[in-house]
Amino acid sequence: MKAIAKKSVLSGHITVPGSKSHTIRALILAAMADGISHISNPLPSNDCLSTAAAVRKIGADVDFGNSENEVGNSNENSAEKSVGNSAGGTVWTVKGAGAGLHLPDGEIDVGNSGSLMYFLCPVLSTLSGECTFTGDESICRRPVNHLIDALCQLGADARSLKGGETPPFSFCGPIDVNRTLVTEGALSQYISGFMMAASRLNGTLKMELWNPKETPYLTMTKLWLESVGVPVNISSDFKKISVTGPVPFKAFDRAVPSDWEGVAFPLIAALISDSEIVIDNVDGSGSQGDDKIVEVLQSVGADIEWKRDEEKLIVRGGKALSTKNLPGGELVVEMSAFPDAICALAVIACFIEGKTVFTDIDICRKKETDRIKAMTSELTKLGAKIVDEGERLVVYGDGGKALHGGEVESFKDHRIVMSLACMGLGLNEGDKITVNDAEWCSVTFPHFFEVMNKIGANFEIIQ
Repeated sequence: MKAIAKKSVLSGHITVPGSKSHTIRALILAAMADGISHISNPLPSNDCLSTAAAVRKIGADVDFGNSENEVGNSNENSAEKSVGNSAGGTVWTVKGAGAGLHLPDGEIDVGNSGSLMYFLCPVLSTLSGECTFTGDESICRRPVNHLIDALCQLGADARSLKGGETPPFSFCGPIDVNRTLVTEGALSQYISGFMMAASRLNGTLKMELWNPKETPYLTMTKLWLESVGVPVNISSDFKKISVTGPVPFKAFDRAVPSDWEGVAFPLIAALISDSEIVIDNVDGSGSQGDDKIVEVLQSVGADIEWKRDEEKLIVRGGKALSTKNLPGGELVVEMSAFPDAICALAVIACFIEGKTVFTDIDICRKKETDRIKAMTSELTKLGAKIVDEGERLVVYGDGGKALHGGEVESFKDHRIVMSLACMGLGLNEGDKITVNDAEWCSVTFPHFFEVMNKIGANFEIIQ
């Protein structure tokens, strides 16, 4: 599928879907719980449907309510498959496995979801026996050597079945709580997985991280675990984490907050298209690190009003964005706490007058694709002056004057799809951007183009 974007003016209200990060945590913890949990405002994306399919394999059951026919009962691994209008079934019901949690009959296919792989693998490693994880083409290129090493440190027998560092991989548990896990921790997801797993172990699992990144996500996992009664201790520098179990916990009823990673796209779209929109149901809990994007953009003059008590952002484009009033005349953004925002921020940096420097970007290279390399290549095609310096990504913005249309690749990465599509809304009249493999936006934002078109984006879709 191709998406064609051209200059448009947006107006009105928009609500982004629920958070993928929260939805996947909710599904896995509900599967571990004893009883029936209700998850409202879940994200009906492919990653979350893959999670629902996976927890069904380990003893839990998931009922999508009125949307059951749309989302189906099978593992939805392909972005080309429709996720249906399951936002209409606003409550998912999960019958937890509790003490009956078991290894799957066959392998776990995580589709395109790294979160599912990194969360569920440690949980299942608390059980005796062998388990295999695999996924789609993208997942099977992502390194899992850090996860395999962590499993082995804790007493499991784990290995990549390709003989390298990527899925598919298998492990044989159980892990031993009486050992200390010493690991880098730059990728937060597997650390969150072991935090969840520790609730099933008899004792205190201690983890020592020498280079923790993505720390807001560790806080998110801590808050989820504490909400079901699991004690968690994290040092102020995030280098020491301990979780004490076993804590058999009961089912819960929770609402999933809106996805800040999704908020980023209509936010930048409004700013670069000189539009005014209202983004509703915005999460103000502080549990998602990507909310820092507001502060970053306000620092260069963006007119963004965050009405926390009303859970809304009012975004008013039309103001020139510039780094001239910042120290050294440049915008410096340290990305380790919210690396998923790199695609949206790289795009809007092209529309800022001045130099934007993204630092601590290594984690951005280890997502669905190397997002630094990908954004550099595709933005260059569109006239941007952007330089990948290895440890830094530098954008020399000129207010968007040099930008032009073109055809770009998404690398089947949902955030690249949405960021480049939004970029097209700020181009000059007559220019357009064609984004290939645009269907991959459904990984985190089902019906993104339809939702944006309702506020005037005028995206054209070619199947």
